[in-house]
Amino acid sequence: MARQSMGWNPFNQKRWLLMFLLLIFSISTVIVFIIRPAFNCDWQKQYYQGTDDTQIHLTSPTGKNQNPLEFMNSKLVLLVSHELSLSGGPLLLMELAFLLRSAGAKVVWITNRIQTEQDDVIHSLEHKMLSRGVQVLPANGREAVETAIKADLVVLNTAVAGKWLDAELKEHVPLVHPKVLWWIHEMRGHYFKLEYVKHLPFVAGAMIDSHTTAEYWNNRTRERLGIKMPHTYVVHLGNSKELMDVAEDSVAKRVLREHVRETLGVQNEDILIAIINSVSRGKGQDLFLRSFHESLQMIQEKKLHVPMMHAAVIGSDMNAHTKLEMDLRKFVIEKGIQDRVHFVNKTLTVAPYLSAIDVLVQNSQGRGECFGRITIEAMAFQLPVLGTAAGGTTEIVVDGSTGLLHSVGKEGVTPLAKNIVQLATNPEKRMSFGKKGYERVKSRFMERHMTDRIASVLKEVLQKAKKDLLS
Repeated sequence: MARQSMGWNPFNQKRWLLMFLLLIFSISTVIVFIIRPAFNCDWQKQYYQGTDDTQIHLTSPTGKNQNPLEFMNSKLVLLVSHELSLSGGPLLLMELAFLLRSAGAKVVWITNRIQTEQDDVIHSLEHKMLSRGVQVLPANGREAVETAIKADLVVLNTAVAGKWLDAELKEHVPLVHPKVLWWIHEMRGHYFKLEYVKHLPFVAGAMIDSHTTAEYWNNRTRERLGIKMPHTYVVHLGNSKELMDVAEDSVAKRVLREHVRETLGVQNEDILIAIINSVSRGKGQDLFLRSFHESLQMIQEKKLHVPMMHAAVIGSDMNAHTKLEMDLRKFVIEKGIQDRVHFVNKTLTVAPYLSAIDVLVQNSQGRGECFGRITIEAMAFQLPVLGTAAGGTTEIVVDGSTGLLHSVGKEGVTPLAKNIVQLATNPEKRMSFGKKGYERVKSRFMERHMTDRIASVLKEVLQKAKKDLLS
């Protein structure tokens, strides 16, 4: 009998690497990460003039090696979130919390809404913050009020968080106004209620993720609510160092790609097109599936030679049983494409899926995404993006260069189907779009860029707060 080798064969090496990568992804997230020293810069400011005299600022970095947030050392910062969940707004605020902690700031977190149905998630996220030195307080009570009064900076996250001011601070609200930075991510019309945003004209500033959203808020608050926005800073988001490490590691990507595709039953030569968002009407999964089905019909009718095409809906909730979830599955069954469409539960560990897919679809409807971080994450993985020509996506995707844009609504179904066919039949274009998207991310949408931009905003807000409080 031949003696067994004591070394690892290639299969065992692959298995070990996969287990290691999955372990990393299981204990960390793409957005909530361990902060590394940031890079820094001097500041150059570009100004974007809105439709009235409200000034909207965009900061852009130039480069020296130091932490751009070092001026926040020993500063007390209160972060107020409308909820604590796995959605984009709270996770971005947590990211800011860790950036501030890395600079030596004292950071306190308040969640204004208690969500008992997600206790496990809440406890997990609170543990992440506590383990990184972020203090977590109840939204109500004397300690929260005293912290707001003593804080050097108060960051309200999302429009809904504004309700906390009246509910808890009451007569102390005017004392806090001069040091409030309001970070807004919403594009939906139902957020434009005075009960949410009546304090906007009096705070030190608003920070918004895209020019499109900033201009929309500027116009809508004036026209619908009769109030004026404060100084508004546009801060594009950036990819974390951890995500970029995976995106630039060809071995890790290959292992993850093979694992995910094997799990889904997708062959390596097949084309996998995915939409990665929590399932909702606003994210457009229903229209995406219609476009995907239409693209299959186009290929069949034109007798095009294309590898087997698959679609993945990543962000589903198998346990929700919502009408939309049921409608998506019903559509797939009715069209007989069960073997082509794969539903994956919502997750923050998107790197394995970005490694596995060939094209990302960003199909947000209405006014689109405020920014859409999954878009820059996909571009980091050198993926072409098929996006709606709305919201922040138009500031990320260069139509015809890093991806292709289509209209929102039913009018966009056929154009998206045609764009899917165009990329499916042209691997060179997929590669070209992906390469240019990666270059765009490296030049504009990195963690250091976002940190620089946020630092510039915080510096101005602190200076303004100091001046207002002394006057």
